[in-house]
Amino acid sequence: MRAAEASAAEEPGPECRNCGAALPRPAPPFCAECGQETRVQAPTVREFLRQFGEHHLSSDGALWRSLRLLLLRPGELTNEYLRGRRRRYVLPLRLYLSISVVVLLGINTLLAWRTAELKPLQMDLATAQFVFVDLGVQRVGLDRGRFFCDGVPSALCARLERRVMADPAAAWRLALEAGERAAGKLGTAMFVLMPAFALLLLAAFAGQRWRYAEHLVFALHVHAFWMLAVGVAAPGVPVLAPLAALAVPVYAALAARRVYGGRFWTLALRLLAVTAAYLVLLALAVSALMLWALLQ
Repeated sequence: MRAAEASAAEEPGPECRNCGAALPRPAPPFCAECGQETRVQAPTVREFLRQFGEHHLSSDGALWRSLRLLLLRPGELTNEYLRGRRRRYVLPLRLYLSISVVVLLGINTLLAWRTAELKPLQMDLATAQFVFVDLGVQRVGLDRGRFFCDGVPSALCARLERRVMADPAAAWRLALEAGERAAGKLGTAMFVLMPAFALLLLAAFAGQRWRYAEHLVFALHVHAFWMLAVGVAAPGVPVLAPLAALAVPVYAALAARRVYGGRFWTLALRLLAVTAAYLVLLALAVSALMLWALLQ
């Protein structure tokens, strides 16, 4: 009996499947080195649902904590991240991507439904008047049979004219579908422009203690709210759409005030400069998306 006990004592104990650390006998519920559970089994559907609910849908989950702070206290989520309190909240990039996926999926579904409901259009080319693209300096459309294309390179205008004049009714429907395809790329455009937004902040707040990565965290949180505002405005509800549009600059100003501080007028001038430059970049990106969609 004693020999069997001695032999068992000499046998090596189990190892953590995650980090390989030796575990004592009997094995504790969690590894002391990495914190993973020691009794790991093949997951079941019930376990997947339980984990999803605990991490995302529970009232005290990181997602809901992050959303509450993002919506109710502009800029505070950025401050919490910069203070090092990161386990309690969803990481900035993951939060932005999660919101983008849900919002853009909803927008694409809405636009697809609206496009499917459109009836075939009977169009008289001699009297047709409508605009395919209208972005201020860039306008493409038909005016009583005359194709116009302003602010767009001539080679691109020639391709658009051939497409439109060949079948104006089909081109009109194509323009509506182009909006759907462009909206599908909106998240990509905003994601690509986000580093540029952070770079503009770095230039505007030059000489202060902020590094580029810190500006990028602020940009991710602000863009996450902006994406939510886009989702609210997309259905075109008369009251909600203007409120969402107004919330975009107001939220950015309140968030910047909480994160960057400083004198009000100095902060306002910096934000105006950043906003003006960013709007130019965003307008160019949206224009490129619409023209690309029309030519597909």
